[in-house]
Amino acid sequence: MDKPAAEREALLTEARLSRGPAGALIKYHDVPGLAREKRQMREFNQVDLAHTVMLAEQGILTRNVAKVILQALIELRGMEPAAFPIDPLKGSFLLQVEAYLFSRIGEDIGGQMHTGRSRIDQGTSVRRLYERNRILDVLERLTQFRGALIEKAAKHSRAIMPGYTHMQQAQPWVFGHYLLSIAARLAEDFERLTQTYARVNLNPLGAVGLAGTSWPLDRDRTTELLGFGAVLENSKLGREAFYAADAIASLSFIMATLNDLSTDLHLWSSTEFGFVESDDAYCGTSSIFPQKKNPDGLETVKKAAGGSVTWLATALATFRAEGTGDQAMRDLPLLDDAIETTDGMLELLTGIVSTLVVHEDRMRKALDGSWCTASNLADVIVRKTGLSFRQTHHVVARLVRICVQENVNPSAITVELLNRAAQETVGKTIAIDEPTLRDALDPEVFVRTRVTVGSVSPTEVDRMLAVARSSLADSGAWLAAERARLDQAATKLDAAVYSIIST
Repeated sequence: MDKPAAEREALLTEARLSRGPAGALIKYHDVPGLAREKRQMREFNQVDLAHTVMLAEQGILTRNVAKVILQALIELRGMEPAAFPIDPLKGSFLLQVEAYLFSRIGEDIGGQMHTGRSRIDQGTSVRRLYERNRILDVLERLTQFRGALIEKAAKHSRAIMPGYTHMQQAQPWVFGHYLLSIAARLAEDFERLTQTYARVNLNPLGAVGLAGTSWPLDRDRTTELLGFGAVLENSKLGREAFYAADAIASLSFIMATLNDLSTDLHLWSSTEFGFVESDDAYCGTSSIFPQKKNPDGLETVKKAAGGSVTWLATALATFRAEGTGDQAMRDLPLLDDAIETTDGMLELLTGIVSTLVVHEDRMRKALDGSWCTASNLADVIVRKTGLSFRQTHHVVARLVRICVQENVNPSAITVELLNRAAQETVGKTIAIDEPTLRDALDPEVFVRTRVTVGSVSPTEVDRMLAVARSSLADSGAWLAAERARLDQAATKLDAAVYSIIST
């Protein structure tokens, strides 16, 4: 027979509900939620400490009551999450913590910690702290990956290769230039995620359930002690989690960049291209084909990026009924999964890129017999003859057609062939000598003669390397400053706690 309520610990739900939770509700709602919240135990403790300190400083709690609560919370802070006792019947993690405190200091004292707050603003504060910290980890990982890309780009800053559009050779390219284009996208991804970070790092504590409270809470103080960037002002917004969709969108951009890089490297590592090769440590083999070396690491990134395409749509679909204020709308477990996936794929791809084998000789050889300098020949003819680019485009296009049909390699082109093409298209000959014609079709000359900002010329590649390194240094400085600021907030919180405990 169950004990009377007076003889056992009362559950929060018993005062209002006539029956305990169904087994299925516990299994599919309570247990998954508790598992997720248990990972945020450190942040739960921070919020409890800061809120209790603020209540004491505002005179809402007596110093003696606050001292007892804070001592119990410090004891709890030293406990490993795995060792913390969980009883799903007690409800969410906030109530689990309360039950722990009640067992140590009694409900008459422990129950005062919840003064002036709701599970709503307490929970969203915890989640914002946890997600803020994990976003910082992703930013750290992103910085490391950008560093690996930049160093690989520097090593291959003169590696000439074919550049492609529509999967057809278009113009000579440089592998280092390609890697710097990815690094530039990642720099934008970093900036986008820091902007998201600022919107996540707002303090909802004190918004309470919906409309604020009559207790004289100092929301600026908890903002300071928890390292939030600012107070989330409108109390209605304290219960909403659209910031999670914002974060997921930023993470999706990162995954899109990783997918593009992985797809290119995957293609270029095929036997037909042979431009790059993943280190053996990031490859697998076949159970039937002895010769195969499968780029499993790159395929893993591409697979993870496929799922990321739906992250934002799923988040917005989850929030579709936010206007009702439903409990389910205020949390987005998908964000934790997205953070974990992005962080993991950044780590994996950093290793792949750092150890990537680049076959520069194979890249250069792919330009032998290539027509990818044809656009340069057209430019040279324009400068030499005064014909319009459209006219020279016709001439060079006909030249290529003639040579392909007659199996003439670009290196064997003569002025006579060029003039034959010119007569067939524009009805005149072109005054150009053989050395000029040869240089116009030389990939090495092509790369050296690019003059525009951002081009593949050696001077521009070197300049962009310097820009990328400077941007990376700025990102590292921002990260270091933000982590230092959070450390200072943690130090202030500890000082405030021990000031009360030592009274």
